[in-house]
Amino acid sequence: MSPAPGSGPDVWRLPNPTDVNDGTVTIITAPAGGATSVFGSDMARVLDDHTNVRVLPVLGKGPVRNVSDILFLKSIDMGAVAADVPEFYRLQYGIPDITSQLRYIARLYHNEIHVIARSSIRSIFDLNGKRIIAPTDVGFYSARVIFNRLGMTASFDYATDDAKSIQKLIDGEADAYIVSTGKVFQLARNIRNENRALHLVTIPYDRRLQDLYLPTTLASEEYPNLLNPGETIETVAIGMLLVSYNWPENTERYRKVARFVEAFFANFDEFMKPPRHPKWRESSIVATIPGWKRFKAADDWLVARNMTPRPQVADVQQQQFETFVRQSGGQLSSDPAERSALFRQFLQWRQQHGGPPTPTR
Repeated sequence: MSPAPGSGPDVWRLPNPTDVNDGTVTIITAPAGGATSVFGSDMARVLDDHTNVRVLPVLGKGPVRNVSDILFLKSIDMGAVAADVPEFYRLQYGIPDITSQLRYIARLYHNEIHVIARSSIRSIFDLNGKRIIAPTDVGFYSARVIFNRLGMTASFDYATDDAKSIQKLIDGEADAYIVSTGKVFQLARNIRNENRALHLVTIPYDRRLQDLYLPTTLASEEYPNLLNPGETIETVAIGMLLVSYNWPENTERYRKVARFVEAFFANFDEFMKPPRHPKWRESSIVATIPGWKRFKAADDWLVARNMTPRPQVADVQQQQFETFVRQSGGQLSSDPAERSALFRQFLQWRQQHGGPPTPTR
């Protein structure tokens, strides 16, 4: 027997057209398969309550194009943007402060910078003047910023297809391939590298990168085809942000995004639970991002709950200390005195060198 019209769960009831439009927000992510598109799907599932908020993820091109889509597409409310994209806009387009038109809501996760090159290349500094393949939407922007900050030049191939780009590297048509993406990057992990001609290249945590990037590592467990067993290399990571246009407070678009912020922040803990993407553990609603201003409704929500913003320097120190501990043997001692001594050693090294330390044993 068929149910009577209008009966059954609320999800099957026809929505009120006004409510649907009032509560729906769009978030432009990135091509399917990456962490950003999964984050959009997760937000749609967790926050969709059928009455107050509905999230519609939209597949985009990547962080650089997402900025222009947020600024100019009438149907886009928010998008995923890497924290180094504004510097790319300044270098590439001569736009000094694109963030004046944008506001960030939260840090979603970290993109690790992957540099894959032939075994003769030991560090990113060996790529000065070389031929680099950097995918237009998921690699070139970070490569441009990093090379400029390090005083390096390169001949860039602005590829649009990751798989074809990697094949060019394999065929010897470039010296390195650079991409900014969350690990584990499956295309890289799937490279057939039986002769070990290719490997992942170190990016040291140079002082010139430290105000924007975070220190991190790539390990053989993540890329057994590109690193030797037990090998770990240093690289840097950049925050992927959830970003909105800087809507005036008295506008309907501001109110829609503010309604989303209320639901997102109130349900933030739900994103830490399985089976959500594991990179949600890197997300933060309190992180302060250098060079960016927070969306006012997000700032108001945190202030009302006495939630103290966390500066990026705290994230840097924590990640450096975790690297230090791993290099010391992989575990923190349960003895408070030993823990304190290890942390003092870490701070002394950091004060002297400004980068991830190598502990004494």
